[in-house]
Amino acid sequence: MEKTPADQQTRPVRSFTTLDSESGDTEETAFDGSLGAQLRELRKVRDFSLAMLAEQTGLSVGHLSQIERNLSSPSVKALHDIANALGVNISWFFQDETVAARPERAYIVRAAERRILHFSSDISDELLSPNLSGQLELLWSRFAPGSTSGVEPYRHKGEEAGVVISGTLELWIGDTRHILHKGDSFSFKSTLPHRYSNPGDEPTDVVWAITPPSY
Repeated sequence: MEKTPADQQTRPVRSFTTLDSESGDTEETAFDGSLGAQLRELRKVRDFSLAMLAEQTGLSVGHLSQIERNLSSPSVKALHDIANALGVNISWFFQDETVAARPERAYIVRAAERRILHFSSDISDELLSPNLSGQLELLWSRFAPGSTSGVEPYRHKGEEAGVVISGTLELWIGDTRHILHKGDSFSFKSTLPHRYSNPGDEPTDVVWAITPPSY
């Protein structure tokens, strides 16, 4: 039976007056208790240690650790710096309260509520999975014309598979080049060297599954 709004339990939103240790600016910010978990999940998927993130943001390892454990709240400036270092928009950490409170949020992602990761190579990934804490990551990848993962192939643990929704995907697995078009699919062990690009003049969309979550 569907729950009415009165039956739903909402997560408390904690409000902090924070002092940015780097700038001395005091500002009022409000984050729910999921911020620390979201930051930790994203940092691990990005393969960042706390020390690496500290170096990129100028924040201390201790402060970042407290944020992840929900013992401290970052200023908006600090959260901007963290988001930039991890390649996401600051909105990644902010979910509409009505969305976050819905029981389905643990299982369902509505099209208009996807979180987006941006890469400098004109590739963006929309997260189709509700979170990054499980063993499977599902992405909607968008490749601008001419975009590429890089000249050098890379590898990581796990497996991945996908299907081309539109456009053309150039996929290198080892020394073999594959050209995929709309409706074509693929699957390979992520330990094999691989790279990819959009060689066409139109955007390419690919639904991509990766296990475990990794970038």
